[in-house]
Amino acid sequence: MSAAAEEPPVRALLQRVGRSYFPLAFIARLPFAMTVIGLLTLVVSARGSVQLGGLNSAMAGLGVACIGPLLGAAADRFGQRPVLLCAGTANGLLLAAFAWIAFSPLPDGVMLLCAFLIGATSPQISPMSRSRLVTIIAHDLPVLQRPRLLNGVLAYESAIEEVVFVFGPVIVGLLATTLGAWAPVVGASALTLIFVVSFALHPTSRPPRTPAERAATLAPASELFRPALLVTVLGIVGVGFFFGSSFTSLTAFMQDRGDPESAGLLYGAMGVGSAILALSVAWMPQRFSLRARWIAFSAVILLGCVVLQLIDDVGGMVLSLALMGFGVGPTLVNLYSLGADRSPAGRSATVMTMLGSGIMVGQSSAAWITGAVADHAGTATALALPLVAAVIVMLAGVANWWLTPPAGDR
Repeated sequence: MSAAAEEPPVRALLQRVGRSYFPLAFIARLPFAMTVIGLLTLVVSARGSVQLGGLNSAMAGLGVACIGPLLGAAADRFGQRPVLLCAGTANGLLLAAFAWIAFSPLPDGVMLLCAFLIGATSPQISPMSRSRLVTIIAHDLPVLQRPRLLNGVLAYESAIEEVVFVFGPVIVGLLATTLGAWAPVVGASALTLIFVVSFALHPTSRPPRTPAERAATLAPASELFRPALLVTVLGIVGVGFFFGSSFTSLTAFMQDRGDPESAGLLYGAMGVGSAILALSVAWMPQRFSLRARWIAFSAVILLGCVVLQLIDDVGGMVLSLALMGFGVGPTLVNLYSLGADRSPAGRSATVMTMLGSGIMVGQSSAAWITGAVADHAGTATALALPLVAAVIVMLAGVANWWLTPPAGDR
């Protein structure tokens, strides 16, 4: 057995990517998670409408939906570095512009256009990071090390994803309550210009493949539309819808109590158990298959949403959010693991970007819908929308159960 095969898998991966890679990738993905909630918080504060704030978040999500997968496809074709450099620079400047526009006399339409462009240029570090790591494990590490290391890396990435998407709103809340509603968006702009650019220039960003290499390794685009992959995308859109509806209804809940800026802080109650459970997925027994985990943990989210319908105070809200968190983290791990398994050859960045876009599309559209419901039908009705999201995730899991043969599940 070679020395490379005997080397511990994690150490081999760290030597390949460098010890700075994981901290850099963590910080670089924060702006993406802060964007939807940051825009919502800023617009609610600057222009006094939850509905308008949600609409701006939805426009950002529409931008991601229209352009996000194209950025992933461009990264598969031309390499991540030029794509991230262009998108990151444009996104950072647009975020800074939005912070000024929100408090300016410019009409709402200008603000909505800027929100769309922010979504369209969002540099989705999470899917790009997953694509880099999956590719490195598949090509640069010994065969015997790959399966368990891949599971561990995807569990870590999904746990970090969960931490970022839960604590992104917490950061927004801290900045908004201490410095002002403009601070989260300006902060996201600075993080993008510094850390996304650094991530783009990191040595793990491989040079683009030649046309001959692409022709030999790139699966047909039609394979991106296989039912098993599409149901995975549907599931992750449902998780994004859950994020957006739960945070926006929580914002309305706290606005009724005169403290909407604290919504991000309370939202952190979801994060602790979620991150712990997400990390633990790598050590769950293989007989507890991915299709079974999807249904089991989405049921936990569903239970937390049922509890949400029964609460009428801040303590009950924290309890229900904590319960939901125990299901969200593992569900995200499973969805990204399934996405990695089902990625057509040569299209991992495209698939991972589809999944990353799915979260933001679900989150932003839910923010818009939930904001409108809160304004017109009241907070109690808005609090029912996370339950709808949980049902979507559960039904997608049931569909996945029938689309996944037992012999092909792991």
